[in-house]
Amino acid sequence: QQQQTSITRLLLLFRNKTTTTAATTTTTTTATSKATSILKTSHNLTTDNELRERNTEKSGTVFDSNTDRLGGGNELQSTRSSSKSSRPHGIIGTSVAYHLGKLGIKNVILLERDKLTSGTTWHAAGLINTFGSLSVTSTSMRMYTKKLYSTILPEETSMDTGFYPVGFIELACDEHRLEYYRRVASLNRYCGVEVDEISPREVKDKFPLVETSDVLKGFYVKDDGRVNPYEVTMALAKGAKLFGVQIYEDVSVKGVSKSNYLGLCSMNGKAIKDAIPRVTGVVLDNGDEIEANIVVNCTGMWARQFGERCGVHIPNQAAEHYYLITDAMEEVDPSWPVVEDSSRCVYIRPEGGGLMLGLFERIGAPWCIEEIPETFSFGEIEPDWDRMGPYLQEAMERVPMTLHVGAKKFFCGPESFTPDGSPIVGETPELKNYYVAAGLNSIGILTGGGIGKLLASWIRAKRSPSDFDVTGINVDRFQSYQCNPNYRADRVGEILGETYKVHYPDHYLSSCRDIKKSPLHAEMASHNAFFRDVSGWESPAWFAPPHSKPQIDSHNFGRQSFFSHWESEHKACRENVALFDMSFMSKFIVCGDDAGRFLNHLSTANVDGKKGRITYTQWLNRDGYVEADLTVSKIDDDQYLVVATDTMHNHVLTHMKRHLTNQMHVFVHDVTNAYAQINLQGPNSRKLLQSVTSFNLDNENFPFRSVTELDIGYGKSICTRITYVGELGYEIFIPVEFANHVYNTIASAGKGFNLKHAGLKALGSLRLEKGYRDYGHDIDNTDKLVEVGLGFTCDFKKDDGFIGMENVLKQKNCAKRDGGLRKSMAQVLLSDPKPLLHSGEVLWRNGQRIGEVRSASYGHTLGGAVGLCMLESTEPILLDKGFIEEGEWVIEHGT
Repeated sequence: QQQQTSITRLLLLFRNKTTTTAATTTTTTTATSKATSILKTSHNLTTDNELRERNTEKSGTVFDSNTDRLGGGNELQSTRSSSKSSRPHGIIGTSVAYHLGKLGIKNVILLERDKLTSGTTWHAAGLINTFGSLSVTSTSMRMYTKKLYSTILPEETSMDTGFYPVGFIELACDEHRLEYYRRVASLNRYCGVEVDEISPREVKDKFPLVETSDVLKGFYVKDDGRVNPYEVTMALAKGAKLFGVQIYEDVSVKGVSKSNYLGLCSMNGKAIKDAIPRVTGVVLDNGDEIEANIVVNCTGMWARQFGERCGVHIPNQAAEHYYLITDAMEEVDPSWPVVEDSSRCVYIRPEGGGLMLGLFERIGAPWCIEEIPETFSFGEIEPDWDRMGPYLQEAMERVPMTLHVGAKKFFCGPESFTPDGSPIVGETPELKNYYVAAGLNSIGILTGGGIGKLLASWIRAKRSPSDFDVTGINVDRFQSYQCNPNYRADRVGEILGETYKVHYPDHYLSSCRDIKKSPLHAEMASHNAFFRDVSGWESPAWFAPPHSKPQIDSHNFGRQSFFSHWESEHKACRENVALFDMSFMSKFIVCGDDAGRFLNHLSTANVDGKKGRITYTQWLNRDGYVEADLTVSKIDDDQYLVVATDTMHNHVLTHMKRHLTNQMHVFVHDVTNAYAQINLQGPNSRKLLQSVTSFNLDNENFPFRSVTELDIGYGKSICTRITYVGELGYEIFIPVEFANHVYNTIASAGKGFNLKHAGLKALGSLRLEKGYRDYGHDIDNTDKLVEVGLGFTCDFKKDDGFIGMENVLKQKNCAKRDGGLRKSMAQVLLSDPKPLLHSGEVLWRNGQRIGEVRSASYGHTLGGAVGLCMLESTEPILLDKGFIEEGEWVIEHGT
């Protein structure tokens, strides 16, 4: 069944209800008469002529010789509500509406507070560079977006998008950038981007005014270039209209209506309610309502404000973005490529007969922390010349002639950024059928087509799409505190500055730190821990020796100063015993009479067996794609402990809630902050733990996968015998009031066993030596269970089966029929002990690219770099000894 819907410009609404009979599905339009009358008084974009006129009109800003409209924004603003007005729509809102219409979804409405593009789209620079990202998801969205703008939209709408394939050149002006961009180029080529490494002389030939004396190499994509953001938006609007979407301007939206009522139970006549409410409509500024089963918040830099009114958390924040437009220069050819020099924080392109120099400074400036003005439309910000002067000087030295011409315009406008520099997309965990596409981090034009396509597919399927990894962009990855004003103010400047930095493998953000600490933080610090940010938690990455400072001396792609410390922690775990503080892990107590049956239906494995057992399992969607990777411990007949990785905290919690109603006797409690977690791992872990407890831990009494309450000193803990490193080990969950005492008891006894404290670097290398998976890193929502080698977790005979079981059986049968899988995960070990892997490297077999390394580390026991790689082929892969031995295997390293 396909659910029909409606959208609202920054709120895209779907005005319809779906009723189902045994054989048919019918759709009926519902909109209140009051709301309909309000829409009649607004501006409805209806005619092709109006769209064409909009597409060619000028706005009083600066145009180049090709009448390109200046731009600099990245996302679309959606319908916004306030006492004054809602928000302006742009590239993202029209893209989502266009793709929804193209998928055949009916009764889609886009509501725009002012005029299309009046938020940040109108001032976007319009760069289209498919090169530059180590994210397969971002690269794929860029490639699709370029195709959409260059061919699909012009063919469908007969409208020009202003796409100009002048080419794109990324300059590498130091050795670190050269290595980094070679890594990027390797992965981008694997994704299908045709990027060439060119000499400084060739750079000069293509852009004669560029200073190349310090340039080592350029990375050139011939058919990249630039686009006119305004014209693209108008083409998307026309395309959406051709597919039946209605677009209304000058409509203000105040908020949404919601309900968790599902109907009456036929057994007892009581109301059935969802655990999470769902959206039922949008409320206009005058209080009238439009019914809608689905609302999409595409309100750009207003997304957080509007989200708060709807009860959802969207932690994006506006920051200042600058570009300079020079006076006309006779030497400039408008067909020159876009040039980007991250070492000088600048992108350069022809504009208006002169040059545009766009800046992403090393530390950005937040704008309007408390609230974005509701009436801000086609607006600018007063430039801060004093702060930006040094950046301008540095940028202009890349094209020295700009130092000798006048400036036509020094523009400052807002752009929207997120706490981790990735977009915010998907269905919100707080409200069903409320979707968001915002926080595009100044690449909304570049990725706008891909974002629209992805989200439209998500909405139609009512689950994340299987062709894009969304684990790094899903709105549910964030925590509510990240919307706090102080957090946004301090984080956004650093994130903007990350735009042009080299992304070293062990670089961690420095802002908004020391706010979430384990109960054992002080103890870890006393052992010289080097802390890294783990979903906001301070967690040890590695430990420095006594009397030394835990720090990274200098960032690079090779062996860093802490390599030997990491190695000693790894070997201590393999050969003796190591202690890990894993308190950041997501922990949930699920209890109630129906808890076992509920969790068993979610889980591939049988988690409702004997009491006192821990089970490794996956949760799937109905198509058999992986949604979560976790453990479930049966503590009692009606009580279970669910443990998942830190990054999937809200995802796992929301997955449970979305499958709950008040008809089930199930209660979910988030106990992440209530329990510290110590992992004690290694061959001597049993001896150490036995020395501090009265409980008999021998193999017969406490075998693998056992769970029990354990006394340690004066404290009580939940202890599971399980491992994530491939050695004998235990995971100990300690109520926070006992945490320090239990830790000190173990650490004191550990002196007699030469106990080593270990961090996440060691955990990563240990688990990858064993090929253990990590959801959100080496496995994600694009993977089927059998493709990642986890089919062994399935229990096909248990009562009620599990979600996705039918499709897992189909996957297994297809693999058997075809003689293999077209995707299959493999473990990789480099035979040369010197090179390192960092993820993103491309794997070749017999001269053909066959996969990319998703997660990597160094195997100190195996003596070489290790990783997990997803092999992909048009032909079935039977991953057996013959396939491996018959292949000549090479890793493209990027150096």
